[in-house]
Amino acid sequence: MALVAGVDSSTQSCKVVLRDADTGELVRSGRAAHPDGTEVAPAHWWQALTAAVEDAGGLDDVEAIAVGGQQHGMVALDEDGEVVRDALLWNDTRSAAAALELIAELGEGDASAGAAVWANAVGIVPVASFTVTKLRWLAEHEPEHAARVAAVALPHDWLTWRLAGASSLESLTTDRSDASGTGYWSPHTGDYRRDLLTRGLGHDAVLPRVVGPAERAGTGAAGVVPGLGADVALGPGAGDNAAAALGLGLRPGEVAVSIGTSGVVSAIATAPTSDASGLVAGFADATGHFLPLVCTLNASRVLDAACRLLGVDHAELSRLALSAPLGADGLVLVPYLEGERTPNRPDDTGALHGLRPDNLTPANLARAAVEGLLCGLADGLDELRANGVQVERLHLIGGGARSEALQRIAPALFGVDVEVPPAGEYVADGAARQAAWVLAGGDTPPDWGGARGAPVAHAADEDGAFVRERYAAVRELTATAWGRR
Repeated sequence: MALVAGVDSSTQSCKVVLRDADTGELVRSGRAAHPDGTEVAPAHWWQALTAAVEDAGGLDDVEAIAVGGQQHGMVALDEDGEVVRDALLWNDTRSAAAALELIAELGEGDASAGAAVWANAVGIVPVASFTVTKLRWLAEHEPEHAARVAAVALPHDWLTWRLAGASSLESLTTDRSDASGTGYWSPHTGDYRRDLLTRGLGHDAVLPRVVGPAERAGTGAAGVVPGLGADVALGPGAGDNAAAALGLGLRPGEVAVSIGTSGVVSAIATAPTSDASGLVAGFADATGHFLPLVCTLNASRVLDAACRLLGVDHAELSRLALSAPLGADGLVLVPYLEGERTPNRPDDTGALHGLRPDNLTPANLARAAVEGLLCGLADGLDELRANGVQVERLHLIGGGARSEALQRIAPALFGVDVEVPPAGEYVADGAARQAAWVLAGGDTPPDWGGARGAPVAHAADEDGAFVRERYAAVRELTATAWGRR
């Protein structure tokens, strides 16, 4: 039995799964925590990867490995391959002003025109999440660090490079999916836009070679993590959302709604998208297709915050929410607790509307938290539809998807039946499936459908349109005027 390993180096932790390359059967797994924060020393990712591999029993019997990782994080390297400063992560919003500058510059002062130029060039409109905006922030606020930058990588690029022995900057690799989230690679042409890199950083730099979906990125450097052999094939890796889509086996017409630290609505499409509004990011996927995607900053942490407020655990929060009526008896939570990315409102705060003496109950507060989170994602689903994406099946995944309340309320607000696949590490599973594809070759990844198990289905048997309408009416009233202190 040939084994492959898949890695999910996410915002919060590192997970490693080892699976049978032919059937996808899970053999063993491991995990380790990452530090909290919006900027992190990449060395912590490497330490967590090493610990997760140890927890999984090592890689001695593995023939290929691939890494899925959080997108957009800025890993700046000097000419010796040393990290210049801590990586700025996707959820670091300090570059929001830089994003506006970059848009205005390409539009010669006209933001709408600039957004259209960006969307046509690279499929995305800059927001604080994307790497190019973080490079502009670095150039403006830490010019001494920017001047040292000889290469720019993403989290999964850096980890794959370390697995290969980090021999030279020119040996850095990435894949289409992660490159498409930088702001300087075009899914339309498959080429870097070095003029946009230079616009952000202030000078050119080494960028990772973009590896094809089933192409080897290299081979392992013996012993850099426990059990890794020199003959182990390295897959190209992927951004976390693309890896999750591969792990789920998504096909055109299927949508995944992932509720983790961020909330993500993504779909497989056969053609690239260009949304000048910036709401839909026109990413590439991990198979040669495309991954139009909407991302919100506020997802599972909204439920965490509601638990803290009510002094309950997640199971009790779910029970409370399901005991309240659809619409939470008029309570509406706009959940911009950490600002927001979609819509692009990094300085907004959350707000609770519709308070009355008779509806201010724990059950309604719990329900409003779940509905507010889901309304933001339902807005994203509407944007995908508006960009021509077909929505035939919807899969609810991520840590937050384990909430029974979230599962049962989602169909009414999404307006479509929802399937909840068995709980799993879909990013790591997608990376493992990619590693198996590298071993097997061919035009399509191996069929691991039998390893997924049967999903739980929830029907859209209630009409949640009035909840969506009420949310839409109050979301513009969030506390922007108060600012963030």
